[in-house]
Amino acid sequence: MGTTCQFLSPTRQAEIRPFETAARPTVGFARDYPNGLSSGFHVHPRAQLLYAITGIMRVETRQAHYVVPPTTALLLPADVEHSVTMDGPVAMRELFLRDDVADRLGIDPKVISVSGLLRELIVAVCNEPVDWETNGRAYHLSELAIDEIARSSPLPLGLRVPQDARIRRVINALLDNPGDQRGLDAWCDVANASSRTLARLFRSETGLTFRQWRQQARLTEALRALTMGATPSKAAALAGYDSAPAFGCAFREIFGITPGEAQARYSQGA
Repeated sequence: MGTTCQFLSPTRQAEIRPFETAARPTVGFARDYPNGLSSGFHVHPRAQLLYAITGIMRVETRQAHYVVPPTTALLLPADVEHSVTMDGPVAMRELFLRDDVADRLGIDPKVISVSGLLRELIVAVCNEPVDWETNGRAYHLSELAIDEIARSSPLPLGLRVPQDARIRRVINALLDNPGDQRGLDAWCDVANASSRTLARLFRSETGLTFRQWRQQARLTEALRALTMGATPSKAAALAGYDSAPAFGCAFREIFGITPGEAQARYSQGA
C-alpha cells in the first residue's frame, strides 16, 4: 500500500494488512478519525465499501471526486489509487471484499444509497472477527450485506476530475463555493480561455455541460449539508437556490427523494 502521510503510517499499515489479506470473502474494519485527516493517495489490494456512520468523507481518485455522507457508501474496486479526507469527525465502517465477491458487484467505482438494513449489516460485520466461522452468524450477515449492496441504487455523487489545467481552475473554485452564481463567460479570466473553449472542455472532460456540472456539484453539497443537520432551506441557500420549490424539484430529480426526506433519513440513523 502506498504511503504519503501519517494516516497511512507503518503502524496503520500493519494494523490494516490482516483485513486486506483475510481468507473470508467479506471482513469489516471499524475506526474513528478526526476532522481534517487525509490519507494521501494510496491503493488497497482488495475492493472496499467505504461507509461512515457519522461524518462526511471526501474521496478522490485520479478520475473522479466523491462526497460520501452517512446516507451513502462508496464501492471502490481493488488497486484504485485514491485519497480520503475527513470532513468533520468520521466514524468509518469499512468492508474489504475478496475478488470473487467484488466481481459480483461490478468493476467501476460508484456511490450507492445505504438503507437502514444495509447500515446495520455493515456495522454487524465490522463487529465480527477477521477469521469468523464459515458456517456461523457472520457468514449470513456477510451474504446479506453483499446482496443489499448489489441491490442498492447508484447515486450521481461522483464528479469526474478533468485533466486540463484551465477547467480545473474553474472546477476547484466551484467546489470551494458551489453557490457561486457566475455564468460561464465570467470564468474566462480565471481559466485564461474563451467561453467557447470552456464549454467544449466541460463536455469533453466531464461528460457534462457547465450548467449540468455545477448543478450536480451544488446538489451534492446540499445533500452533505442536510446530513450534517442543515434545514432544507439552508441547504438550498448553500447550493445557490433562491427558490425552495426549484431546489426540491432538482434535488428529487437527482436523488429520488425530497430534501426533507433526506434530512429525516439521517436523523433517524438510516
